[in-house]
This record gives sequence, structure tokens and C-alpha cells, in this order.
Amino acid sequence: MSIRRRGVGVSPGVAFAPVVVVRMEFPEVPDRAIGPDEVADEVHRLHAAAGAVAAELDALRERVLQRAGPEESRIFDAQMMMVQDAEFLDGVEHLIRQNLLAAETAYEFKALELRAAWSGSASAHLRDRLADLHAIQLRMLGRLMGEGGVALGALPAGEPVIVVARELSPGLTVQLDRDQVAGLLSEEGTRTSHAAILAHSLGIPAVMGARDILEVVQPGTVVLLDGATGDIVVDPTREELEEAMVRRTRRAKLELVLEEANRRPAETPGGRRMRLYANVDLPDEIEVASRHDAAGVGLLRTEFLVTGRATLPSEDEQARYFARVATAFAGKPVVVRSYDLGGDKFPAAFRAPAEANPMLGWRSIRVCLDEPDLFRAQLRALLRAAHGRDLRLMLPLVIGVDEVLASRALLAEEAAGLAARGIKAAAGLPVGVMIETPAAVVLADRLAEQCDFFSVGTNDLTQYTLAVDRGNARLADRFSAHHPAVLRQLRDILRAARAASIPAAVCGEMASEPIGAVLLAGLGYEAVSVAPPAIPLVKWVLGAVPDAVTEAAAEAALRAGSSREVVALVREHLGRYLDLALLDALGTLPGGGSRG
Repeated sequence: MSIRRRGVGVSPGVAFAPVVVVRMEFPEVPDRAIGPDEVADEVHRLHAAAGAVAAELDALRERVLQRAGPEESRIFDAQMMMVQDAEFLDGVEHLIRQNLLAAETAYEFKALELRAAWSGSASAHLRDRLADLHAIQLRMLGRLMGEGGVALGALPAGEPVIVVARELSPGLTVQLDRDQVAGLLSEEGTRTSHAAILAHSLGIPAVMGARDILEVVQPGTVVLLDGATGDIVVDPTREELEEAMVRRTRRAKLELVLEEANRRPAETPGGRRMRLYANVDLPDEIEVASRHDAAGVGLLRTEFLVTGRATLPSEDEQARYFARVATAFAGKPVVVRSYDLGGDKFPAAFRAPAEANPMLGWRSIRVCLDEPDLFRAQLRALLRAAHGRDLRLMLPLVIGVDEVLASRALLAEEAAGLAARGIKAAAGLPVGVMIETPAAVVLADRLAEQCDFFSVGTNDLTQYTLAVDRGNARLADRFSAHHPAVLRQLRDILRAARAASIPAAVCGEMASEPIGAVLLAGLGYEAVSVAPPAIPLVKWVLGAVPDAVTEAAAEAALRAGSSREVVALVREHLGRYLDLALLDALGTLPGGGSRG
């Protein structure tokens, strides 16, 4: 009898094959003391190992450059920085000199200390950095203990296999032969992990975050996985395999449809132009967004600059990154969200208080205004990068006008300071807010008086409106941006923006899926910002459904009593113009029953 599990689909595609389990366990490190006369040799061994591992990573980066491209090759930059991090290595050297510990003993101690600090966070970004730390720790301990690096083992010759591991590192992923690997499956990992990005670029179907999957699979067991939906079937039946083949065929057909749709402008059948911006979380997404002809960047997240690092980024480093993104979208707007720290996203380099309810605690704009030095450095970097470029500032989790006024005052002070020092920078920036709390919705008319634009973050707005933790798997069926209470707020936000003659867009996940896109278009939104791979899908859906139909669907949804009712009625409208079987096969359309 087959066993079903669910993970996070990170690289699309359907795969089924026997399993090969790859275990990358830490070696047993002895608690070895040294004599004072051995200190210099141990310090030398430490730095020699770091140099050797850096060379290994540089070779892997070159391999990725040849196989996947320049953006993907930068994935190894984080590991290169980590293995050569002066502060971390100084800490290890201190243990060698002061505690008379062998290099491998001291290194393991510092690495475990860092893992303990990072493991307390639920942040996906920090978990991704933990995967980098895991990979570096394996390589360093292997070198220091005379094993010459990480032994990954060879895959058996013959038919393709599905590689299963507790955690997949980018180093392991890039060393796998695409012809031998049908799919990847791991217990740890997120959509933004470096291994996930590489798997997607290499075209390998992958599912991560499959808790305890190693307990139900054995080497040689046949596993069926769906890299779009995250569905996993252990020992699938003939019927389940046939169903998977149908799903694969439908997806292939849909890819052709989307490829054709992406060649056309983003507009409705009635000729109403839609602006499809991209959400950019990591540098790797810049190229994808450009390839899909995004109208700009509607949400540039900045947290990756700080999470998982031993030190905060310099002003220069931030300015270079902002300039790089703006240059990639020359002539198009790039909306930069100020640090959305706190909740589950505090960096290791930042001292943050423990809170009983962090999602309702010290986070986002509250952190920025309470830590003005952190905020001011980011504002200066933005102003410098905005010289001759279209960069805009967006403030997250705003609940009052005073937060906007305080942010504008800091921005004006920093602009004046840069001008006084003769540094090339923009004289100012357009400032908007991310509407993601019911308080901001109620005060939208007053906020609009002080803002240049609105952007709605439907993820948090849904969470706070419905009192549903979006990270709670038990409540997953209750977390829905299609709920009439959320839709009515979206209507009210747009009305307030129009009354003040400022633009309003939506940048939450809602805009990236078909039902959400139809509802937003029907409500009157003309700009949405979505995950880069979703641009062709949203373009196709909006280009197929007439304006009158999206408007009727939105009106009916506003009168509905539940999200389930909204989904049912929008599916009915969509079914007249789109092949729902194709959308259900993609795994992005709620209410489709079986994902097969």
C-alpha cells in the first residue's frame, strides 16, 4: 500500500524512480587538547584548511557557471564568505590559543555555537544559511581530520534515481549528473534555499521540507514526487503512476501555452493594460524577472543582506546591490522594502529580545525607527544608488501616519547630509507603504495623504485579518486571501488610493495565482507584483478572461460568506475561458479536489 507525504515543491516536474539515500553526517570529532608548543601549527592548519575549502568552492562555482549560468554561480558566494569570515576564524583561533584546543575541536565548537544561535529562528532565510553552514562545517572538518574534503559517494550506474537526503547542499546538487538523477527529496530546505535554486536551474524536479521522509523510505524504494505541488507517494500504485503521467502531460501542454502567452503584452481582452512587476527575494531572481519582461520590481526584499551573517552589511555593499538591481531594470521602477526584520527574521548579527508573540512584536518599521543607525545606513545606500535610477522606498507593517512622517524625516536628513558632503545621490525618493495590517486599511485615507504609492502585502494582511498563523500547518485550510473580509479591505484600499490620486498595487502571494489575479483585476487593480516564474501564468489568465467577467466575479466574491464560496464561484467563471484541468495539474488553483 502506498504512503503519501507532503513537502514543499521547489522545482517543478513529476519524477518517479528508485531511491538512493545520501547521508552527509558529521564525523566524530575528538575533544583533543594540545600543548603550548603546538599552537602555531594548529593555527596554520586552520587557515590552510579554510584556503583549501575556498578553492573547492571556487571550482564548484566555475562548474555551476558552465552548467547553469552566472546568477546561479553566485550561490557559492555566501559559502565562500562564510568559510573565509575573519570574525568566525578569529573566534576559532582564540579557542586554539587560549583553550589549547586542536583546530578541528575548536572549529566544531564555534560552528555548533553558531548553529545553536541560528536554530532558534523560524526564518526561512536563516534556515537557508544553516544549510550553508552545514556544508562548510562538513568540508572544514573533513580537511582538518585528514579526509580531504566531503565524500559524497557515487550513484549506482543504470536507471535514474531519486536522491534522498536530510539536507541538500548546493555543492551536492551541482555534482549530481542530470542524466542519472530523476528527482531530489529532502527533509530540510525551503523554496529559497540555494540547493532549491540550483535544482530549478538544472531542471531537476525537487521537493524539500518533507519531514521524517527518511523514516519511510529505504534504498531502492520507488518514490513518486511532484516538484510543483510538493506531493510525495512512496511505493505508488499503477493507477497513481498513470495519474502522474497525465499530470506531466498536462503541465507540458501548459508550458507551451504560457510560452506563447509570454510573448504578448500584459493586457485584458478588452485592451486594459496590466503592469506585472516582479517580487525579488534573492539576486538569482533578477535574471528570471528580466527574461519574463517584468515591468519592474514591485517588491525588492532586503533581508537576505543581513540574515545568516556574522556582521551587518556595509552601506557600500547595500548601495552596490540596489544599483545592480536598478541597472538590470533600467527605465523601470524598483520598489525597495526597508528591512522587514523581527518576527521570524532577526539576523544572527543583531541582538533581539525574546518575545512570546514575535509576529505581533518588535518588527519591521518598528525596528527601523527604534534602531535609526541601521535604518539610516540603508536610506543612504538607497539615495546613493538612486542617483540617475528609479528607486522607491516602501515601509512595511505601518499602522500609523506618524511612522511615515518619521521615516520621511530621516530620509530628508540623510539626503541633506549626502549633499553637504558632495556625494552623488538622489535628492529624495518616492515613499510608499506596504498595507498589511487592518489598522493601515482603516487609516488608508490618512496614509494616502503622506504617501506616493500603496502596495498591499496580502500575506500578513490575511494573517492579521483572519487571526490565522500563516505558518501553522494545522490551520492551512483557514488561511486564505480569497476570504471576503480580505477582499473588502482590498476594495477599500484601492478606493483610498484613487481618491488621493496615488497608484496602488498588490505584492502578496495572492497575485501570483489564477483566482487571486482574476479577483484583483475585477476589483480594479492594474498593477500586481508576483514571483518571477508566475509572470507568464498571470499574463495568460488575465489575457483570457474578459473584463466584464472578472468584475462580475469580484462583485459576487464581495457578497460571499466564505473563502470556499469565493473559490467555487471564481472557478466557475474561469472554466468558461480557461482549461481548468491544466491549472489543476499545475497545483496553483484551489478547489480542484484531487491534485491529480
